[in-house]
Amino acid sequence: MGGPGGQRRIVAGVSGSLGSLTALHRAAAEARVHGAELWAVLAWEPPGGDVPHRGGPCPPQLTATWHRMATERLQEALDAAFGSTGPGVPLRRLVVRGKPGKTLIEIASRGDDLLVVGAGSRTRLSRTLWPSVSRYCIARADCPVLAVPPSPLHQAFDAVRRRNAWKLPLHTRELAG
Repeated sequence: MGGPGGQRRIVAGVSGSLGSLTALHRAAAEARVHGAELWAVLAWEPPGGDVPHRGGPCPPQLTATWHRMATERLQEALDAAFGSTGPGVPLRRLVVRGKPGKTLIEIASRGDDLLVVGAGSRTRLSRTLWPSVSRYCIARADCPVLAVPPSPLHQAFDAVRRRNAWKLPLHTRELAG
């Protein structure tokens, strides 16, 4: 199966979060199953969005620095997900300036693409404070979207992190069960 552009693409949204790393692993597995190319996409916006620069253009040096930082973050995420061996499928890295949801659906524009995103947190507070990239993509994409739920290990990790933040004792038997 391949679109007008050739080989089928599995497009994965990457932010570096644990949820996006889980989605990246699932995207690589889908690419292996379908003999597809994996596109790892990190969309970035300037800190504070484009609002501070509406009065004039953003200095090119600042834009170049932010782009370099986003490129490094994508590479760190790929290293964290796959190590030095890589995903085991053809990989294309893309760092694009833009809103994540909009950027992802623009890239995953062919009907035979598969867009893979992390489902993100499901708490009421997080849904209120941060817009959901996965919901945006599911509602607007022209291709199938796979929203990957967080790994059960994320809950255990978050519990340990909260205990550390509150300086509470950690009992290893709690991690086993």
